[in-house]
Order: sequence, then C-alpha cells, then structure tokens
Amino acid sequence: MELLAGFKPLDQETVGVDQGCCRILFEDIDSPEDLPPFSRSTMDGYAVRARDTFGCSESEPALLKIAGEIAMGSLGSEVKLAPGHAARIWTGGALPAGADSVVMVEYTHQIDDHTIEVFRPVAPAENVIAQGEDFSRGHKVLARGHELRPQDLGVLAGLGLTRIPVFRRPKVAVISTGDELVPPESRPGPGKIRDINSTTLAALANQAGGIGKPMGIVKDDPGSLQMACEDALEKGADIVLLSGGSSVGCRDYTLRVFESLSGAELLAHGISLRPGKPTILAKRGNTALFGLPGHVASAIVVFCLFVRPLIRLMSGRALTVGMKEIKAVCRQEIPSVSGREDFVRVKVEKKPGPDLPEAVPIWGRSGLLRPLVEADGLLVIPRDSEGLEKGEPARVLLF
Repeated sequence: MELLAGFKPLDQETVGVDQGCCRILFEDIDSPEDLPPFSRSTMDGYAVRARDTFGCSESEPALLKIAGEIAMGSLGSEVKLAPGHAARIWTGGALPAGADSVVMVEYTHQIDDHTIEVFRPVAPAENVIAQGEDFSRGHKVLARGHELRPQDLGVLAGLGLTRIPVFRRPKVAVISTGDELVPPESRPGPGKIRDINSTTLAALANQAGGIGKPMGIVKDDPGSLQMACEDALEKGADIVLLSGGSSVGCRDYTLRVFESLSGAELLAHGISLRPGKPTILAKRGNTALFGLPGHVASAIVVFCLFVRPLIRLMSGRALTVGMKEIKAVCRQEIPSVSGREDFVRVKVEKKPGPDLPEAVPIWGRSGLLRPLVEADGLLVIPRDSEGLEKGEPARVLLF
C-alpha cells in the first residue's frame, strides 16, 4: 500500500440522489429542515390527550367525544382537541392541536356517531413521531466520507435534497497490447487469440467503483503504445492500465513508454509477489499508470492488490483492498518460495458445524481461464513462508 500513498482522492462532482447509491459523500450533509416536518401518528386510531385516558380499563373505559377526523395530507388544523375529546386519525396523519398521543383503534369501541370508549391508557407521545424527532433543522445527517446506502438516499429525498456532492469516480483506461490479439467479436486467425483482458479489467474497474473504459488493442510498438497512453491521458483518465508488455523482453516497451511520458515518475518495476511479479507502476501528477502482466490471472491478482485499492482511495474510500476476507484451512499442502507473497486461486468449501471452511487449491498455469472461473478467491501465503501445511489456517480474499 505504501506505493499508493502518494495518490490523493479526486475532486467533487454533484449527482442526483437517484444516482448516489454506493457513492462517497464529499462533504457533511446537514438537515435543512425538521424531519418529519410535523408531529404524526404511527397507528390507525384516535388522537387524544393522554391524561384523558389515565386509569381507564376494559371494566372502566374512558368515554371521549369524537371531535372529527384528520384527513390525510392535511395539517390537522381542521380539528382542535378540547379536554375529553378525540379525533379519528390514520397512520401518517398530522397530530391535531391539543393532542399529544394516539390510542390504537384496537383499544377503542365506537358507541355512536359522537362517542368512543377507550379501554387502555396511553402515555404522552405514545404512537406518535414528534416534529424533528428523526432529524432537526441543522442536525448532521451524514458525514463526509460516508458510503451512501439506499436508506441514506431515502432520508436525503425526504429532506428535499435531490442533488448531492460526492467524490468523482476515477476513469480507468484499459489498453491491451499484443500483435497476437484480436477483438472479441473477431474470429482469430492462425496464431491469434481474442482479447480477454480489456473486458475483464474494465469490469473489475466498474465493480471497484471506477469507470472502466476499454481503449482498444495496440500493437507491440513503442510509438503506438505512447500514442495510446497520451490519448488516454488527454481524455481525462485517472488510471491507465496497459495489459501485457511489462515483462523483460525485446518486444516489451511499457517501461520505456512510461519513462518517456512528460512528468511521469517510475514507482515500481517488478513486485515480489506471484503471480504478477513483472508489474510496473508510474505516476504523473495524481494519475497512475500500471503495466500489468498479459496473462489474465496475473492481471487480476495485481488489479485486486493495487488497482482496486487505488480506485477506492481516489473515489473517497479508505486505502484498503476492499475485498471480503475470511479464514479457511488448507485441504492440502501448498508449497511456496520464501521472499515473495503468493496468491493461490482456491475454491472455498464450507464444512458442517462450526469448523472453518476448507480452501481447495485450483492448480493451473497463469494463462489458463478455467481456474479463474472455478475460484472463489485468493489464498494468501506470506512473504516469509515456504508454504502452508495441510490443515493450516490461512487468509482468503474472496472475489
């Protein structure tokens, strides 16, 4: 995470409340008014003065005169309760002047058109939500950095706040490199394969809270790669992902291209993890440029560990991986090499009873796709470990 510490959250944008789910608030939200704006009933029944019901029971009911009915959508001003009176009211209706509680209709009996019996006493404010009881005017409703949930958006709508300030979502440009690649809609010729990484990485960016934008396939040519990077930057990309061309080889130009970009600073060329060792990270201002491995499994691991946390940071969240983590026991021995962190694709199988679930390794080369489809997550083998024994507990990051 220290590699990402130099990046900052993005600036503010304003979105409609209907577009705010899972967005991060850019500033505190204070209530512009009382909510609810009037005292209202939470039950169908009768609005009463609580003291008029004190001491009543089924054997000695309180007799109250019906003063009228509170129409839904009115302020209740058409009725004013005098001592010994009650008003018919519905759930959500405005409490009339003079009333301080509501008795449920189940505990009443209408004797005639003008009189009711009340069999159970109520306390002041019973079955009533007072004006401003949810939020009073000026009260802090939500704090900066809060991730908006559906219930939060409902509150904002209830307060009349239809436009809200949030952190801007980072734009993630995805560039696939390789002379052997063709678009998914094309039929590959001899020696060609369809581009998988553009679709995968753009979807991962969207899932993490960014805006994934596939920029097409670029040939293994330094000039073409540089033009593609500059085009992505000119179009406002906050993160640029070059998939392929990051390992050592005569046709791998990513490092050279990053170093040639004006104002770019190289942060890392190679990371001590597997898969994903040949990763490159550069920085230009607050824009990140990643050179990811060409194998999709390796690219996904690097995305989860580095790109996903950066998207979270830029969109106003905490600088964390942001994946659900569980403990699981290894079904079999899993070897590793000390000095690097290993991330093993595993299937998680729940055992009966309270025992930890089992992590079952799904073996396969980094270029294979089947293990990715079958895996539930990544089992973490620490850098100073030479592997995990059968039955040993381990961390698993769930996809």
